[in-house]
Amino acid sequence: MTMLTPRTPARLAPPGRGRRERKAAELESRTRRVGEQLAGFSARPGAQVLQDLSATPGGLTHAEAALRLERHGANVVAHERAPRWWVRLAKAFRNPFIGVLVFLAAVMWWQDPADPGVVILSVMVGVSGLLRFWQEFRSGRAADALKELVTTTCAVQRRAGGGAGAATVEVPMDQVVPGDVVKLAAGDLIPADLRLITAKDLMVGQAALSGESLPVAKADAPPRSAGGTPTEDLGQFETTDPVEADNLVLMGTSVTSGTATGVVVATGADTYFGSMAGSLVGERPQTNFDNGVRKVSFLLIRFMLVMVPVVFAINGLTKGDWDEAFLFGIAVAVGLTPEMLPMVVSANLARGAVAMSQRKVVVKRLNAIQNLGAMDVLCTDKTGTLTEDRIVLDRYLDVHGNEDDEVLEYGYLNSHFQTGLRNLMDQAVINRVDEAEEVVVDARFSMVDEIPFDFARRRMSVVLDRNSIVGAPGRPEHVMITKGAVEEVLDLCTHVRDRGRRVELTGQLRSHVTRIAEDHNRRGLRVLAVATRTMSSPRDTYSVADEEQLTLVGFLAFLDPPKADAARALQGLADKGIAVKVVTGDNDLVAARVCADVGIDVGHVVLGAEIDALDDAALRALAARTTVFAKVNPVQKARIVRALQAGGHTVGFLGDGINDAAALRDADVGISVDTAVDIAKESADIILLEKDLTVLERGVIQGRTTFGNTIKYIKMTASSNFGNVFSVLVASAFIPFQPMLAIMLLVQNLVYDIAQLATPWDRMDEEYLRKPRNWDAKGIGRFMVCIGPISSVFDIAMFVIMWNVFGADSEADQALFQSGWFIEGLLSQTLIVHMIRTRKIPFIQSRASWPVMVMTVLAVLTGLYLPFSPLAASLGFVPLPAGYFPWLIGVLLAYCALTQLLKTLYIRRFGTWL
Repeated sequence: MTMLTPRTPARLAPPGRGRRERKAAELESRTRRVGEQLAGFSARPGAQVLQDLSATPGGLTHAEAALRLERHGANVVAHERAPRWWVRLAKAFRNPFIGVLVFLAAVMWWQDPADPGVVILSVMVGVSGLLRFWQEFRSGRAADALKELVTTTCAVQRRAGGGAGAATVEVPMDQVVPGDVVKLAAGDLIPADLRLITAKDLMVGQAALSGESLPVAKADAPPRSAGGTPTEDLGQFETTDPVEADNLVLMGTSVTSGTATGVVVATGADTYFGSMAGSLVGERPQTNFDNGVRKVSFLLIRFMLVMVPVVFAINGLTKGDWDEAFLFGIAVAVGLTPEMLPMVVSANLARGAVAMSQRKVVVKRLNAIQNLGAMDVLCTDKTGTLTEDRIVLDRYLDVHGNEDDEVLEYGYLNSHFQTGLRNLMDQAVINRVDEAEEVVVDARFSMVDEIPFDFARRRMSVVLDRNSIVGAPGRPEHVMITKGAVEEVLDLCTHVRDRGRRVELTGQLRSHVTRIAEDHNRRGLRVLAVATRTMSSPRDTYSVADEEQLTLVGFLAFLDPPKADAARALQGLADKGIAVKVVTGDNDLVAARVCADVGIDVGHVVLGAEIDALDDAALRALAARTTVFAKVNPVQKARIVRALQAGGHTVGFLGDGINDAAALRDADVGISVDTAVDIAKESADIILLEKDLTVLERGVIQGRTTFGNTIKYIKMTASSNFGNVFSVLVASAFIPFQPMLAIMLLVQNLVYDIAQLATPWDRMDEEYLRKPRNWDAKGIGRFMVCIGPISSVFDIAMFVIMWNVFGADSEADQALFQSGWFIEGLLSQTLIVHMIRTRKIPFIQSRASWPVMVMTVLAVLTGLYLPFSPLAASLGFVPLPAGYFPWLIGVLLAYCALTQLLKTLYIRRFGTWL
């Protein structure tokens, strides 16, 4: 297999492209360079590799290892460390709106250090930042607690020097150096990138790097090396991909069965794993949430920068008191600013994180909660997510493709009696047979000899004695049972078992059985052939030469079965507007089979090699119409994520392997699991305690609820504040005194904002939760302009009532006017919460949660009480006459009725509300 033309950093990220594209280009360039170096070690004979590394089959001396450790450094890869607590604390306050509040507080303090507004704004800023800091700090500690160190040492051959022989010693993995000879056995993690020197029955699980669900066979020498023999290590030339090289085992993978020795050719950042990890450290790319908050914040800031100077100018020109006009302008700025926004957003996210933790979801970064709710495309691997992440025997077939118990029996005998380490497929065969049948088998058969599996033959055989029960007394009957790769076993067969008869394997019949095996391979199953031979001259020992004149019995077909609830979980995500795309390193046949089994419309499966041939624009179009991607490497996974984002999607990525880390980092929300490799968990924003799409679906609902409550506060407060300021603008132009004192504006906003602290505990309508939700700064601005002035209509109506009905038409009676408008403004702001929180009819079709109801009542009672309280005089209030309250009720009812009418028209016109 040959590699395609390298995509250089310049080609991937021309001048002017973003930092993320440059890092992606660096990742691909570095990974490709390391891959080429490893391929070079694979192609050279083992003896040459040892010579090039100045190493020996017996390993390094302790002194040589110490020198190399000093020269090459510790065998560790770059990984993202949690920031110090003070750095995390500072970042919690990095928000454009917090900057506005700090600026307003500074101006107010400069004007009057004793102004209570300074304290109010400072408290809001402090609580917002500290709440975010504490929740992320706690979540970070919970994520760290999920990391489990599987092993810390490995077996290395070291020599004492002076001609002393080699001894096997356990050394910490971070002290392995190039040239070390490492001994591997089942269960070991591969400590570095190794070139195999010897190997016996070696099977390596490399799903973390390649995504392949089944372990792959590795060997020191291939069956057909260039110019060599199956037993001669002259290097391998079939591939330049180090993951596919048969004589390389890479850091981050593990031994599932067999034994081997290998020489370390790369450590730390120079390994294939390390080349990917290096680009995953540093500032993370901006996500959907970050961009949305920034746009909304600057929208509100622009409104403030337009309205405040106008109010200041009108007040100064009409009243002649520019100092008072400046103070009032600052108060208007505070009134127009949703000063509780940072705190409400932080409270919403923290509340969401706590709720998700109760649903087996750990949130490492609070912003990811909203991204999870906004997600409309989920990219996921299949292994463990759509499948059970285990190998089962799916079917046992005769030579015509029909299920046949005899095939299962022979397959079981082969797996049961072998003495070597059983691989996952052997275990799957054994698991298919009942314990009672095992007892019978042990009574009927006894072991005579076995011919172990090796990489060259790709099969193994056992020879059993079944004479004691079945054969005639005194005449032992030995039967050889061979199981292995279809092509290799079929080459040794001269007959087949056809409906109980032994018939000759003709050319036509050979083609027929080959098509049966290939057909099941195309369906995504791993197929092994089973054949037998009754030995005419029984003896005590047998060899490879006896594996001839076999009779083909049939086939065993294995797969990683789909989860029972995967189809339902996928349908649940689809019902909520989330398209699932499968992005796997496994082969296309297996991926297509699994996806079809769980109800995914597969269509054309795109391979990684096709992606390399496309530019970004072409990949964007391809990614939009493709459901399944197979045989993709880490760089290609990240490119798919970026292509979908460029198409306007909010992308989530669910992965647990080393090869998923780059895509997890680039996605709007990276999702991993508690059993993932550390680098995947470090790159993720959210960690699932169960690798289950149902758990993820519940997280999506919580994310949308969190976002809905946040956007609810923004629209309620921004439109209400805009209406209030618009009312102030009108009043300033026509009324010879200030319609409300600065302190009154601050108190009104404080009472209203405290009431809104219950917003995170509100519920969302089911209809709202069915679709992904995104930040829409333009929609918020439109909402403010369309809905905000409704309150101004009734504010002006209250002006007219106070002016004409109650005679508050002069500076002497301005306190009465201001008190009347204060109550009407606060109560209308508070009640309108229930009008805006739902697109339905409030209180009838949709009711707020009890915390919101309680805070609404408290805010209303506070507003009614203040003009009659002991604080009234200090705040500028006067008691209102009893005749005021019927007018107030009439204005509020008319306000609610008009708002409901215009809400219906707004939804009909724009198709949205929140």
